[in-house]
Amino acid sequence: MIYPKIPLAQSIIEICHAKGVHDIIISPGSRNAPLTIGFTNNPKFKCYSIADERCAAFFALGIAQQTQKPVAVVCTSGSALLNYYPALAEAFYSQIPFIVISADRPADKIDIGDGQTIRQENVFINHSLYNANLTEEASEENDVFINEAINVAIARKGPVHINVPFEEPLYETTNKLSVDINVTGLYSSQRLVNADDIIAFTTLWNYTAKILILVGECKPNTVEPEWLEKLASLPSVIVMTEATSNLHHPSFINNIDTLITPFTNADFLNLQPRILITFGGMIVSKRVKAFLRKYKPRHHWHIDNWRAYDTFGILTKHFQVTPNQFFKQFLPFVKNIDSDYKMTFKKIHFERKTKHNHYLSSVLFSDLKAFEIILATLPKDCQLQISNSSAVRYAQLFAIDESIEVFCNRGTSGIDGSTSTAIGAAVGSQKPTVLITGDVGFLYDSNALWNNYIPKNFKIILINNGGGGIFRILPGHKENETFNTYFETSHCLTAEHLAKMYLFDYAIASDFSSLKNGLIKLYQQNERPMILEVFTPTRENNKQLLNYFKALV
Repeated sequence: MIYPKIPLAQSIIEICHAKGVHDIIISPGSRNAPLTIGFTNNPKFKCYSIADERCAAFFALGIAQQTQKPVAVVCTSGSALLNYYPALAEAFYSQIPFIVISADRPADKIDIGDGQTIRQENVFINHSLYNANLTEEASEENDVFINEAINVAIARKGPVHINVPFEEPLYETTNKLSVDINVTGLYSSQRLVNADDIIAFTTLWNYTAKILILVGECKPNTVEPEWLEKLASLPSVIVMTEATSNLHHPSFINNIDTLITPFTNADFLNLQPRILITFGGMIVSKRVKAFLRKYKPRHHWHIDNWRAYDTFGILTKHFQVTPNQFFKQFLPFVKNIDSDYKMTFKKIHFERKTKHNHYLSSVLFSDLKAFEIILATLPKDCQLQISNSSAVRYAQLFAIDESIEVFCNRGTSGIDGSTSTAIGAAVGSQKPTVLITGDVGFLYDSNALWNNYIPKNFKIILINNGGGGIFRILPGHKENETFNTYFETSHCLTAEHLAKMYLFDYAIASDFSSLKNGLIKLYQQNERPMILEVFTPTRENNKQLLNYFKALV
């Protein structure tokens, strides 16, 4: 086998293997040559070459999102490293294991005017869970730092940074290892709720007639069916989920904005929970956040192994366990009490659903109607990736088949990297994957298509409304040059030539008939990846959506 001659590079590669870090995303450069040579010549690793570091990082994020195992990105020195930051921040807030390995100049070459050199040590300190700043020679101390970085990424589900100085020559190889690495064990993150808390908090639960459980972004199977059934049986408990919650039961409410947007102050007061229980990642719905910030519950419990954000300004308890462990310990002690809380919500939800269906039966072709058609025709058991901004919010308004797993980069809610993440997720999951994206986010991440690993059955549904349509439904909307240019960023661009350049099949839709025919073609064709570009009327979309919410009243 061929190894890099530099011992420190050998140490990193061998420890990665020992820790089970086998997916390596490499961007080209010279300073990282020892790592590139070592990883690519070792059959234990699956290596990918992606030139654009920002796209490479989001691609890695997508793989890690699906496998829940750390993926390493490897780059050269200088500004290349900084392009990883958006994906690293997403990994931090979405709790995804992610390892940055950056090659660097030796310490004596920093800040002396040497080329392709910046201050790389601790560059991600605000969003990296661990920063290993290695010294130039292989050593036991360096091994400890490498081990600890990978251990933290695995155990705490987040990003870490390993900065590695290399001196020239960089390309020399050997057929023998010259290092004897030290590998430290992982520490367990399995936790339990203590007995005193179970007694105290189940007692409070059993005397409370209004309990709201709000679920953010979750991986599939986060909570076992037994505990979902138990929650569904409790008249004092209502469970609200989002498209990205991946948590399903017929009694759960999964269209939060449709439900609460028409509420009056009297409705909010009547349905104000006494106990709020949250778990999962970031909440999409601005309306439910506004509701709970204004009409605060008496108690807010958050369930997460590591973090508890005080999203509603009333956090009273952080249970540092997994959601499934929490319900496994709590629900056997929870009692049914007399309450109409769930039934009140269910009655309102039924009324909203009736009005929802009535309005959509006659609405004009628009973003809203396109999403209704698109989401209803998704193939069963596929993976759905959704871009940020309008796309994920429209998806919140409709039921999505329970067999479909839904993901979105809601950690930072940025438009950068949605396509790259979706491609990585398709590779990581090996499932048929559909990305629904807006035009601005798609164009922003168009380098994502410069990727030799895109599965043939990967599909993109591109909603092109000629700009950032979400700004048309925000309070600042005014039809003038400033709005059109600097907020909406109006354009007349399409994906046609990008599709041709990157060997995607391509089709367009602009009305009911062409959309339905385009979707049939999209799902029948699996010889090449495909883009279906759906053109919707820029100046009608916001009107149709605002009228939708009025029709729910």
